Amino acid sequence: MTMTRRRFLVDSMLATVAVAAGCRSGSESRAPAFIATSDRSVLQTLEGMPTSDGAGVRLTRVIGQPALRHLDPFLMLDRFHSDEPGAYLAGFPDHPHRGFETVTVMLEGRMRHRDSRGNSGLILGAGSQWMTAGRGIIHSEMPEQDRGLMSGFQLWLNLPAKEKLCPPYYQDLVPERLSEAKLSAAGSHVRLIAGGVSGLVGPVRERPTEPILFTLRLEDDQPFEVELPPEHTAFAFVHEGEVHLGPEGKPKTVRAGQLALLGSGKRLRLRATNQRSAVLVAAGRPLREPIVQHGPFVMNTREEIRQAIEDYQNGVLDKA
Repeated sequence: MTMTRRRFLVDSMLATVAVAAGCRSGSESRAPAFIATSDRSVLQTLEGMPTSDGAGVRLTRVIGQPALRHLDPFLMLDRFHSDEPGAYLAGFPDHPHRGFETVTVMLEGRMRHRDSRGNSGLILGAGSQWMTAGRGIIHSEMPEQDRGLMSGFQLWLNLPAKEKLCPPYYQDLVPERLSEAKLSAAGSHVRLIAGGVSGLVGPVRERPTEPILFTLRLEDDQPFEVELPPEHTAFAFVHEGEVHLGPEGKPKTVRAGQLALLGSGKRLRLRATNQRSAVLVAAGRPLREPIVQHGPFVMNTREEIRQAIEDYQNGVLDKA
């Protein structure tokens, strides 16, 4: 890739993310502090902002938008869901990352990833991919379908300063590798990607932010209760139906398309209403470090960002 092309790509991505997130270049952010209670309550609900990314993929940005720029340790949550090929076929051509981890959660569809180290894999519906960008990686994520539904999420998790330049690392998680438990004969189930809950242990463990990540499918009026580390930042995003979420006796109704920012506590309670519902739940240990972000680079200082851009332009971002 030529120097001009590299500079164009960096400038384009920085401009796109700055506009989408509504934040000034190189801005810093910290998560709010929470007061612990026994059950987690809903502190706030918000909806995502329609935008586009990659080569024009239409999506909804939930974390990383003006109303919620960061949620330490979570940097971004995008929701993509369309059965119109024009909304997703352009995909995400080659682009760089440094300083954080990305998680792709596929609900429906097929996505092919390739990177500058020669890795390649197929992310299938009900599967996931966990990528630690670390020092740097250049990769692409392109649909491997020309029709049908493409649905899922991409979540970005920050890395602590001491691990931002670690070697890049992939975990391709086919559906069979995820830990799943049925909650009812009607089809309610939990599918665990990272961490451990309710006796399940996910395939992704021992990550710096100690993340817990799972998808939840609940049939009519199905309850679900789980313990989460009380000091972890946590959210629940409802992408189908609606659920009652929070302490028994005073829950809050959260509808499809809404993210619930959860207060601290040991227990998360939720129950589907009278309709089938689906939820993405994430929790992670906050880092409480400065966040300086320029598009696909997330570091702790502006000097580190300048170095990341220079490394990318010189073709050494992904070189150990």
